[in-house]
Order: sequence, then structure tokens, then C-alpha cells
Amino acid sequence: MSVEQKKWSRPFRYTVALILFFAFIALLIYAHEAVKALVIAAFVAYLISPAVGYLTTRTRLSRTVSVNIVYFSALVFLVGVPATLTPIFFDEIKIVAQDLLDLSREVSRTLSDPVEFGGMVFHFEQLGESLSHVQDAVLTPLPEEALALLETTSVSVLWFLVIIVSVHLFMSEWPRMRQAIIGLAPLEYQEDMHELYSRLREVWMAYLRGQIVLMVVVGIVFTIAWTIMGIPGALVLGVIAGFFTLIPDVGPFLAVAVAVAVALLEGSSWIPLSNAWVAVIVFIVYLVLINLKNFLLRPYIMGRSLHMNEALIFISIMIATILEGIMGALLIVPLLASVIVVYKYLQRRILGLPPFAEEDSRQFGPPADKLQPQARIPKREKKKNS
Repeated sequence: MSVEQKKWSRPFRYTVALILFFAFIALLIYAHEAVKALVIAAFVAYLISPAVGYLTTRTRLSRTVSVNIVYFSALVFLVGVPATLTPIFFDEIKIVAQDLLDLSREVSRTLSDPVEFGGMVFHFEQLGESLSHVQDAVLTPLPEEALALLETTSVSVLWFLVIIVSVHLFMSEWPRMRQAIIGLAPLEYQEDMHELYSRLREVWMAYLRGQIVLMVVVGIVFTIAWTIMGIPGALVLGVIAGFFTLIPDVGPFLAVAVAVAVALLEGSSWIPLSNAWVAVIVFIVYLVLINLKNFLLRPYIMGRSLHMNEALIFISIMIATILEGIMGALLIVPLLASVIVVYKYLQRRILGLPPFAEEDSRQFGPPADKLQPQARIPKREKKKNS
């Protein structure tokens, strides 16, 4: 039997391809929880992968050794340190919870009486009763069950293990995974796929640079804010706020929880109010600043890093937050920029134009391989003249 007779016909090949495509989509829909866990793992691996590249280029270590060093160092820092410190600070957690309970009772008593202001009388009795119900349901058992509450609100142990193992898998196997993905394209289009991957990688690296700038700005702003308010450990609290900017959902909650806890325990160095009221002021200031970061600062920094319209980024972040929460807001900007890169490639291919335009290659900065020959020309001319 000849080779030509063994080949599938074009309609049959397209039919099989469509069946595989729809089966893949159905699998993604069915296992959407697993997809979310893998997306989180891929994002974490993406955040710490520059450290792997730095070790492999600056030292003689292999990629496997570099991955293990970076992975286990990050694991100890992000998981081991909080797990070790939680039992140590358990008593402090109970004290903070008791302070919150006392503050809730004080506010409830205040709201139970009419408030006179500017000749007008305001009644907040119903609000005080609602706050009492919240106190009985949430805050009252908090001092005795603080550790159990932390356990019940944490990520499931099994999903957490999936994420942890997947991070190491993505970091160690990404070169082979990348080649396998590019190898899915026909041979004559694999060069295009390499160039497309380079452009997508530059998009995500620009996004990472923007996130680093955002972390630094947030850390400085919160350090200044806590210093002005006289909160002890303002520098440490500012660094925590900046670092936790990268952590979806849990990050902002942890940052404000630490700041409020310090205010409850230590108060302010100059504000003549009780520690409980200082903690309320800290919470309000944090809400104002973090919303300014989410609605103004982040779209501006991401827009300059990815050369996208700030209004478009703002709208995308709002829609992603409504649909997928903080994780969606965190990933929507680089995903949108990546979709634009892929769309431009497909558009030019459909129109019969060269696959990549020169101005697109300069969008995030000229590649290093195109800069080096220009930098070497004066040296060669100098040697020739000498």
C-alpha cells in the first residue's frame, strides 16, 4: 500500500480537528475548578521564573538546580514562614479579635442613642441592632475559634497541593512544553510561532515590570501614610502592602488586617484617640488608598507598560472583577494585550501581508538582537580606520 493511500483526506482531517477542539473546550468547562488552580500555578511560576533565568545566566548552575533553589526558597518564604508564625501570634490574634469585639459593642451603644448635629436629630437604632446581630454571629466566637476560622477560610488542602506541585512542573518543564506547543503548528509556520511566542513573552514581561513599579509605588505611599498617622512599624507595613498587591483576594485582606492589628495593639504616637478608633481610621485610609490604586494608579501604570489605552484597561479590569473576582482583574490586562498581538498576526495572515509589522516589534522596545549589530558598527569602523 502506497504512502498516499494511508493519508487522511482533508475533510476527514478537518472533522477530527473540530472534534478534538470541541472535546478540549468541553473538558475545560467540566474541569473549570482545576483550570483555575492551574492558572494560579502558572501565574505564580511566571512571577518567580525571572529568578530562574537570572541564576542560569549569571552562574554555571543548570536549569534544574536553579528551579529547585528558587522554588523551595519561595515555598519556604510564602508558606513556611506564615505557617511557623501563626501559632506564635495566636494569642495576639485573640487579643485583636477581643479588641474588635469591644469596638463593635462601643459602636452599638453609640448608635443606640439619637445623634444631634446642626440642630437635626439622626436615629441609627436599626443600624445598631444590625451591628449587634453581626457581632453575635461573627465576632463573639472569634476569640475562641480564631484558628478554626483561619482553617475554614483557607484554600482547600488538596487544591493547594495541586497548585504547589503544578508550579514546580511549569518551572522545570516549560522549555519542553513550549517546544511541544510550537511543534503543533505545521513546519512552515513554526518560525512564525517562535516570533509570536517572543512577542507574547515580551507582553508578559512588560506586565511584570509594571507590577513591580506598582508594588514599589504602593509600598512608598502606604509607608508615608502610616508614618504621617504615627503608626508603629510604618516601613514594614508599607512593604507588606506593596508586596501583597500581587496576591489575589487574600493579599489586600492580609495587608489591611496586619495594619489594623498594629493600630489596635499599639495605637498612634500622636492621635489623641483610643486604639480602637485609630484602627478604624487606619481601615478607612487603607480603603481609600487601595481603591485609588485599583481605579487610577493601576490602569495608568499598566497602560504605559503595555502601550494600551488607560480607559480600556480600566473598563477591562472592572468587567473582569465583576465576572471573575480579583484573579480576573489581575490577569485581564496581559491577556487582553496577548489577544491583540495574536489578532494582529491573524489579520495580517488573512490579508496576505507579512505576518509581523516592524512597528509592532518596537511596541515594547526593540529586541536586543537588533540593537547589538548597530552598537558594534562603530567599533568595526574604528578598527578599519586604525
